[in-house]
Amino acid sequence: MSIREWPAAERPREKLLSRGCAALSDAELIAILLRTGVRGRTAVDLARDLLARFGGLRQVLEAPREEFCALAGGGAAKFVQLQACIELARRCLEAKLARGDAIASPDDTRRFLGARLRAHGREVFACMFLDNRHRVIAFEELFYGTIDSATVHPREIVKRALALNAAALILAHNHPSGVAEPSRADAALTARVKTALELVDIRVLDHFVVGDGEVVSLAERGLI
Repeated sequence: MSIREWPAAERPREKLLSRGCAALSDAELIAILLRTGVRGRTAVDLARDLLARFGGLRQVLEAPREEFCALAGGGAAKFVQLQACIELARRCLEAKLARGDAIASPDDTRRFLGARLRAHGREVFACMFLDNRHRVIAFEELFYGTIDSATVHPREIVKRALALNAAALILAHNHPSGVAEPSRADAALTARVKTALELVDIRVLDHFVVGDGEVVSLAERGLI
């Protein structure tokens, strides 16, 4: 039975219009993006297959192109549609932390950093540069490492902060292992960067560690 033959209240598009996005399951939301199914399989069926195959919503959205396109009912067009959705979400989060805007919510910062850093397969260290009113000047990925570490040079962070005339920074890096728990090395690095920046009167407000589904604040842990 095609989706068109379903009761109107059960069709994903009509359900979204009448009850809102939150009423839809992951499979129903993916089905709206996929738009069509294949012979004998509705778009919702395909979405359920994808969720089962990759293990969850985020894994579907981050699935490798070759693997996704090789699946029955996959293909380049559907892969492109899902990637466009991801990029729109990232840009929406960036718009909330655009240049000139003050940071209004720690949760917005967490969501932004998670979207920017979670999918990296290697460790990436980044900085959010802020002015004296905590308005965003820039967000930059500064150092790239391996699957479990990145070499960070506090001097280079100081140089970049001075070039941007920043008054404060938020540090961030990802753990490709997926475990967001800060390590002793993370705390030690934060202390070194903080000390280096204090010499030029620039504050470190926080350091976030991005894992697989969690973003941990060192400030909230009392480590800054």
